[in-house]
Amino acid sequence: MLELRRLRTYYGSIQALKDVSLTVSEGEIICLIGANGAGKTTTLMSISGLAPPRSGEILLNGRPIHHLPPNLIVAQGVVQVPEGRRIFPHLSVTENLDMGAFLRRDREGIKNDIEYIFSLFPLLAERRRQPGGTLSGGEQQMLAISRALMARPKLLLLDEPSLGLAPMIVHQIFEIIKKINIEQQTAILLVEQNANLALKTAHRGYVLENGSITLHDLAHKLLDHDDVKKAYLGL
Repeated sequence: MLELRRLRTYYGSIQALKDVSLTVSEGEIICLIGANGAGKTTTLMSISGLAPPRSGEILLNGRPIHHLPPNLIVAQGVVQVPEGRRIFPHLSVTENLDMGAFLRRDREGIKNDIEYIFSLFPLLAERRRQPGGTLSGGEQQMLAISRALMARPKLLLLDEPSLGLAPMIVHQIFEIIKKINIEQQTAILLVEQNANLALKTAHRGYVLENGSITLHDLAHKLLDHDDVKKAYLGL
């Protein structure tokens, strides 16, 4: 579904990504792990069009998308849940969900999807009229994921979904991520500091160090890799 070919992304004169290549197939959960500053978020932002690569290619189902603006990339079915949630704090839960469906015109489908969201996250149903900014961190993360789902993504980009959340909430979020993958057949590219949890959730994984991919394999094999254990699992 998604293929990155030798991506090079810069911030001014600073090179953040150095020939990054990876693939995501339909129905896969792929995780991208690495230290802070390794280039994980930049990879997602390059795919989303928020930090366009200076060279290399991004292909979605064989078609280049790296020259498209972010709104047209969303229209192609690639949707990012940013680090730090970035919900609209003064809009209600339902209004935040409506914003996720901004590019859609199928009112009945939007209504059905909101009900599906509320079945996934009953807490959001209870708070549907509540301003997003008054929700807890975990509830805001649920809302951020839900807002992205309202765009009916073929590929969901998740940036640090566990950041700042209590362990019990993190477990709940990751169970929902797996459910979305199975029920909606949504491919997921997951950036996550909790390497152990990410690798236990994903089908395959990539390790990013200083802007370069240094390892990639089946997730369960990376869990047993000595370098991964030492650098990211504390073993």
